[in-house]
Amino acid sequence: MKRILVLFLSLLLLVGCTKLPQPSANKQYTATFLELFDTVTTVVGQAESKEAFEKTAYAIRDDLQTYHQLFDIYEEYPGINNLKTVNDQAGIAPVQVDSRIIQMLLDCKAYYEATDGRVNVAMGSVLKLWHEAREEGINDPSQAKLPDENALAEAARHTDLSKLIIDEAASTVYLSDSHMRLDVGAIAKGWAAQKVAGNAPKGLLISVGGNVCATGPKDGIGTPWVVGIQNPDGGENYLHTLAITGGCVVTSGDYQRAYVVDGKVYHHIIDPDTRYPSAYWRSVTVVCADSGLADALSTALFLLPREAGQSLLDQWNAEAMWVDAAGNRSYSPGFSALIRT
Repeated sequence: MKRILVLFLSLLLLVGCTKLPQPSANKQYTATFLELFDTVTTVVGQAESKEAFEKTAYAIRDDLQTYHQLFDIYEEYPGINNLKTVNDQAGIAPVQVDSRIIQMLLDCKAYYEATDGRVNVAMGSVLKLWHEAREEGINDPSQAKLPDENALAEAARHTDLSKLIIDEAASTVYLSDSHMRLDVGAIAKGWAAQKVAGNAPKGLLISVGGNVCATGPKDGIGTPWVVGIQNPDGGENYLHTLAITGGCVVTSGDYQRAYVVDGKVYHHIIDPDTRYPSAYWRSVTVVCADSGLADALSTALFLLPREAGQSLLDQWNAEAMWVDAAGNRSYSPGFSALIRT
């Protein structure tokens, strides 16, 4: 899970000789939903009344729920052909799907090319083995074990993204390899959050499992939102707080969805080359204009050495912070301008 703890604070305005605009009398409200993308969704914003805010927040919840159902690879829903349907029909037949699935998968192909294959939604067969081993290890730590090496090697033979056949005209998706499975966990939350944020009113902060999108400043006088970046080692102290008035902040880290085998921690971000969790970084935080892209970039940078990651950032006009195993931090050239504390 990409997770950033969000601090719902205001920046202090520096008062000079010029008379500043006065804030509105609107109050700030928060709504939290637990059923979306298997994580916590939070919406924060100002409104004239609680009822007015709740109307907005529940509209956002409903939109996110639609994306949750469309991108789900585990559950079926009445009247919906979702990604589970696509996986179930692998090697059998094309599946007619909602245009939003088509759009998301086309973006995933673009992310695959941009990251030189580091972000590959066709890795589902490999990720399934890690998911099963992790769940068993969490449920019974005494029996925790790694996925079978031969099984991983065989699963990796079925991760060729060219076997994902998208027919835009017919609105169909087909996996021509019967053993291939899609897993959009590295992209789905951020992509959905971006689409919902793009249609939401200005002045909201939307966090979907830590994929944080600001639809504009906190109020009419331009007060930024403040977003706290969690320390991978835990605790109440944040590595930094960032001031943002738009765009998004996303972190990939090794401190969520992990389990222990023979005293070693294994997290969920799998390197497609080694088929094992990457060991370059503890966490990578990306700030950019688009949450779906930030999701892809934070995953890719987690799987790349520092120089290669910076080269990728430069292509997309994004900023990042890396934290290594010793807790050392490094920053892209423009990241410091975003830091509040």
